[in-house]
Amino acid sequence: MDPRVREHAEIIVDHSTEVQAGDEVIISGHPIAEDLVVEVARLCGERGANISVRTSTDRPQRAYRNAIDPDDITESGVSRAAVEAADVAIMIRAGDNTFEMSDVNPETNSALAQANKETQDAMMETRWVGTQYPAPANAQDAEMSTPAYEEFVWNAVSKDWDAVREHQQQLVDILEPADEVRIKSGDETDVTMSIAGNPVKNDYAKRNLPGGEVFTAPIPDSVEGTVRFDKPLMAQGREVQDVFLQFEDGEVVSHSAGKNEEVLTAVLNTDPGAKRLGELGIGMNRDIDRFTYNMLFDEKMGDTVHLAVGRAYDDTVGDENEGNDSAMHMDMIVDMSDDSRIEVDGEVVQENGTFVFEE
Repeated sequence: MDPRVREHAEIIVDHSTEVQAGDEVIISGHPIAEDLVVEVARLCGERGANISVRTSTDRPQRAYRNAIDPDDITESGVSRAAVEAADVAIMIRAGDNTFEMSDVNPETNSALAQANKETQDAMMETRWVGTQYPAPANAQDAEMSTPAYEEFVWNAVSKDWDAVREHQQQLVDILEPADEVRIKSGDETDVTMSIAGNPVKNDYAKRNLPGGEVFTAPIPDSVEGTVRFDKPLMAQGREVQDVFLQFEDGEVVSHSAGKNEEVLTAVLNTDPGAKRLGELGIGMNRDIDRFTYNMLFDEKMGDTVHLAVGRAYDDTVGDENEGNDSAMHMDMIVDMSDDSRIEVDGEVVQENGTFVFEE
């Protein structure tokens, strides 16, 4: 086995989820990622944990979603019970066709998200992590050879995460006492939001692997302005490009997309919270130095900001503040490398991708 797979598994089990004896661990992954699934399972066994392993392609889900009437969709009690019994959830992403779900009705996907919201809420209560196995289909999305993509993935994953935490803490210390954040980029992105009283989280690969961002939740009704997301994203098996959102009193009042706008519309119509922001994230992992059509990596890129419509993570909402509740959470990226700045309470803290503590 490639030693980089073993290192990846060790980071998942020992750093990201801290698996312990007696833990109930759900491991899910694509068959292509079997080497990593096997190694994670072995390490869980060595630590005395119990495991439930789920491996599957996207084909059964595609068949199911294309067959069912959205009006017949209800929550899966089996899935919810399994998640509620789990202490740890490890989700290993990979694919043999990243567009497998591209012909599923976006309204069906939204209905499933709504029906399984409580299951997702239960998942958030576990020690969960999502990570990526460097499969050929994902390499193809990134326009890279498989060996080059393997190197890219494992360079981003196998880091000194304690050193990352220390570096990113400098931005956390700026944001923690702050009230207003302004994101300005080019002629079309100028958006402000309050984060007053909301905890700022330092992502050093505890929930996402790779990590490499600092994030928090905006106060839901405080968001004002416009955003042009100049990086595309994959949503529901479709590429959505050139997204534009206009916010008033925290809510999206106008939206457009240059490609697959109907997917964006379906996401925003999932529930009332899907029209509001649930996350402000600032990418800081400069080992992720190229766009790959994989949000797990792309949102961590240095010189980027990402905003997510929908659910706010509970641990980013202060005790005295209201969180944004939604079955949806969809991240979108703004390139901050040129003609851009981040202001915190009127002070510029990043300009053209460079933070004040990096100058």
